[in-house]
Amino acid sequence: MTRTRLIERALGDWMRARLPHGLVEFTMFLLKQAWAALFGFLLLAGLFVSDRLWPDDWVFARYDALFVYALSLQAAFLLLRLETLQEARVILLFHLTGTAMELFKVNAGSWAYPEPALLKLWGVPLFSGFMYAAVGSYMARVIRLFDMRFAPFPPFAASLALAVAIYVNFFAHHYIWDARYVLMALTVILYARTRVWFTIAEHAYWMPLPLAAFLSSVALWVAENVGTNSNTWLYAGQTTLDLVSLAKMGSWYLLLYVSFTTVLLVLRDATSRAPLEAAIPAEPATR
Repeated sequence: MTRTRLIERALGDWMRARLPHGLVEFTMFLLKQAWAALFGFLLLAGLFVSDRLWPDDWVFARYDALFVYALSLQAAFLLLRLETLQEARVILLFHLTGTAMELFKVNAGSWAYPEPALLKLWGVPLFSGFMYAAVGSYMARVIRLFDMRFAPFPPFAASLALAVAIYVNFFAHHYIWDARYVLMALTVILYARTRVWFTIAEHAYWMPLPLAAFLSSVALWVAENVGTNSNTWLYAGQTTLDLVSLAKMGSWYLLLYVSFTTVLLVLRDATSRAPLEAAIPAEPATR
């Protein structure tokens, strides 16, 4: 067993001896989710702490320091084997596609990074790609940590086509009709029967995939408010005291399907065309 699985088993056994079963399982679910989101938590902490402590007259810009910090985090995750090389390849793809979107959106006036920096191209600081990488890191880690399976999964070609359409719409809606509501409806139609199967200890649970995407989008909306409150980036017309528009939650909901499909390009063994009725394997072939 891996070290994290041994810790999970010991912590679960300790709580099961003292707490009701339902409370134990829910607590373990939250703890494993937090562990999966570790890269994102550490990155958000860097945004928040640097905004509060960074002197305005320092020669080294805060955005440049955040790039070094994020790069060091990524290296540490690989050295400490918190991420696998397979997962790192997925995260690199997130970084590239996210940076491409940042370059377009910033120059289209959707949001801005107000502080100066040396490592900044066309208004976009280079650390920004790591924010998308944090989403990729979470998705890859949560699938592994919860031994997730997705079933019954639609034809992968259909999932890929929908993900491409969503990604293109993030750019195209600046010039033509915004198809986001049609795309949202398509996510529900395509994945209406798909369950996210996950394990806590030896117990298997499931959740509808669209519900899992919605709950994740709420968490990302909260994280965005940390970013804007730290003055790291601001949407057009927004101040650091304003909450991010709830409409951005819909954008994250759609972007999560792009992220999900990107991860499955590598972790295809996590999907099953047939429904799953029994407990899922404790050690899937993707490990």
